[in-house]
Amino acid sequence: MFEIKTYPEFSWSLSRHKTLMHCARQYAHQYYTSHNGWLRDAPELSKQAYRLKNLTNLEMFFGSVVHDIIEQVIDNYLNTGYIPGEENLREQVRRSLNQGFIDSTRHFDHWKQQPKKRTMFHEIYYGNNPRLPASKVEKITQRMHLALKHFLNSRTMQEMAYNEQIEFLESEKFRILQIGQLKVFVVLDLLYKDLDRNKWVITDWKTGKKSEEDPYQLALYALYLLENYEVESIDDIIIRNEYLLEGEAAEHQLDPVTLEKVQELIGTSVEWMTDYLEVPSENQPLPLEQFPQTSDQRACSFCNFYELCFS
Repeated sequence: MFEIKTYPEFSWSLSRHKTLMHCARQYAHQYYTSHNGWLRDAPELSKQAYRLKNLTNLEMFFGSVVHDIIEQVIDNYLNTGYIPGEENLREQVRRSLNQGFIDSTRHFDHWKQQPKKRTMFHEIYYGNNPRLPASKVEKITQRMHLALKHFLNSRTMQEMAYNEQIEFLESEKFRILQIGQLKVFVVLDLLYKDLDRNKWVITDWKTGKKSEEDPYQLALYALYLLENYEVESIDDIIIRNEYLLEGEAAEHQLDPVTLEKVQELIGTSVEWMTDYLEVPSENQPLPLEQFPQTSDQRACSFCNFYELCFS
């Protein structure tokens, strides 16, 4: 049974860590101010923060749409053996992008009431203009053509289509990795086993550019796999980044030292997060004013919670 709690349950994720590194005030709004903001009798500040938390930008929305379509394609292929063509996929992406634009420009009141069920673009919410920047639309159109073409020709899809010794395991599901008493959230884009090589393959689809954080995410995937499957050796795990804009596949095999470093990062990050708690046992945060704002005001203009800091 769902229980309404005064404070959210504490957990760790790489995105949570990155948010705190970027701006403690944004971290406070994302994980504390917005808590319970979906309730009718919630304080107005919590409702406002919850709405803003659910804003998205065009690049993020595009990435989410592509991930959803990739999941559908793989699921359908496993059931029917059919893979749709590139034009078919482009049309699906266009429809989703257009629906997001319609939500953002014509259904503000619906989004305000149910921000999780509607789409609101940051560019429109803060842009004072019912149009998306033409430069962004052009960039996303180019990305769409590249990403879908490279997805259909990716190493992962070639393996799934032509290797009969593939055992599909799971995709696009939130999973919990338990490290001691700490819950760590991970999302595997795709996990399968290559029975011919006796290798566990984790694929991470990337619709953006390469990032310094990519190795940390990969190590979390490996830790999850080691905890939840009967993997004989870490050498049996292949973690693959499919960079869909570049059409490149980068494979990694992690060593125990890397995994230890990631666990050390988690421990240090949790200590840092705990410094912002007044009552750690209840995950009760310090007063909002004790979460400092970033000094990078240019970054503030891209933040979902801009209006809470600069009314």
